[in-house]
Amino acid sequence: MSSDHGVRAYAALAVGVIAIAWSAIFVRWTHMPGLASAFYRVFFAAVVLWPLALLSKSPSRRFDMPTLRLAALGGLFFAGDVGTYNIAVLHTTAGAATLLGNNAPVFVGLLTWAITRKSPPRTFWTALAVASIGTMLIMRVDAKRLGLELTGDMLAFCTSICFALYLMVTQRLRDTMDSVALLAMSSTASAITLLPIVLFTHTSFHVPSVASWGAVFGLALVCQVIGYLSLTYALGHLPATITSVLLLAVAPMSAILAFLLFGERMTPLQLLGGALVLLAIWLAGRLRGGARLPAIVE
Repeated sequence: MSSDHGVRAYAALAVGVIAIAWSAIFVRWTHMPGLASAFYRVFFAAVVLWPLALLSKSPSRRFDMPTLRLAALGGLFFAGDVGTYNIAVLHTTAGAATLLGNNAPVFVGLLTWAITRKSPPRTFWTALAVASIGTMLIMRVDAKRLGLELTGDMLAFCTSICFALYLMVTQRLRDTMDSVALLAMSSTASAITLLPIVLFTHTSFHVPSVASWGAVFGLALVCQVIGYLSLTYALGHLPATITSVLLLAVAPMSAILAFLLFGERMTPLQLLGGALVLLAIWLAGRLRGGARLPAIVE
């Protein structure tokens, strides 16, 4: 990877982190059931992305059956990610849902080890350990609420598993697909997956107000299109093991936004945890020489 591509990849990842950090905020502002807002998020994103994908002249595009099946699988995993996350945000604090939902590095690292039979460098595991300690400290405020908020926390935990699988599938697809076409396909597959679930559960599609529509479009355009388009681009140039750790920055940013907008206060322990998460991000950044980390799929 050239230095220019490396800079662009990390810049895209930074934009993606900032955009995705708003997810919990927009979900709360929709004042809708989590499944419905999740469907609207991927549906409107697909509507925006397909014209861009079809107009793009990128040579990196293949629509053969194996690619379509893999894109559908990625969309299925992302539907699980965004669906469980949106529900979790409505049943626990925005900070806790985001923190639990962004524990994908643990699963990415373990799955990488299982698939490649090669353990990532020691620095990577050190970063994960530091990030885990930071995450536990940030969640300390919610510890007393676990008995009441167990459902939301468990859903957020499931989110991290689905997201780890999405990261791995996306990295494989980036070998043959440009970012816009890939995200359009995965968003479409996610919408197709979520629609029957919403109908089967008799979840209302009703958007209650103009402000709610604004939040819905924020989810679709800011979080899905800008956020995940930037993330998808970065995945084409950075190993998923590195990307998933750097994405931990979403957690402290969401906690800050939740404090400013919803009054979810950050205690000294949470601030210390946030500092540890940033330390983990710095450690992961030192692994930017991708050859030193095994790719998820060659």
